[in-house]
Amino acid sequence: MYSKLQYISQGETIEKQLYNIHQALDGGCNWVQMRFKNQTQKDAFTLAEAVKPLCEKYTANFIVNDNLQLTKEIDADGIHLGLTDTKIDEARIFLGPSKVIGGTANTFEDIQNHVKNGCNYIGLGPFRFTTTKEKLSPILGLSGYYDILQKLKKNKISIPVYAIGGITLRDVSPLMETGIFGIAVSGIITECDEKEKLIQQLKEKLYANIIV
Repeated sequence: MYSKLQYISQGETIEKQLYNIHQALDGGCNWVQMRFKNQTQKDAFTLAEAVKPLCEKYTANFIVNDNLQLTKEIDADGIHLGLTDTKIDEARIFLGPSKVIGGTANTFEDIQNHVKNGCNYIGLGPFRFTTTKEKLSPILGLSGYYDILQKLKKNKISIPVYAIGGITLRDVSPLMETGIFGIAVSGIITECDEKEKLIQQLKEKLYANIIV
């Protein structure tokens, strides 16, 4: 079962990354995407080696951002690939059928291609401007999500779609009304002093219309 809340890790050092991930897990996140850009393979491996048992302890999904070799070596639950990273179908061949593969998208056509190539979930964005990511695609806003989700419906394409990019707590309910599955966030959790409270509030909004 996919979590409706994904935490994308932040931190310039192994220590900072580990601290932030531990805090997010402790606060109630159960899906971590380890995003440790522009690092040596050795440092990325050292971090992943520490994050994997941590995610297992909290029964959280452990996804590696854009590092196929590391995903396989460390036996992570899956990988998230950006628009300019390895192609989804190539990653599927390399990792096999059981791994989760997420793909970044900015348009309906992006999603169409990802689904055709065996993607499991979509990170659709950006919702608004964010400093977390370099080379930002065109901003979607609420209307952008609504339009794309309607096209997916019309074309009978069913895949979990996560909104991403500068999302705040007050954005969650209106975003969910567009038909998205969940959200992927980074800074809002990393920079929050009361992580547990915030994560609880986010989850309440994300799961508000779920009938148990």
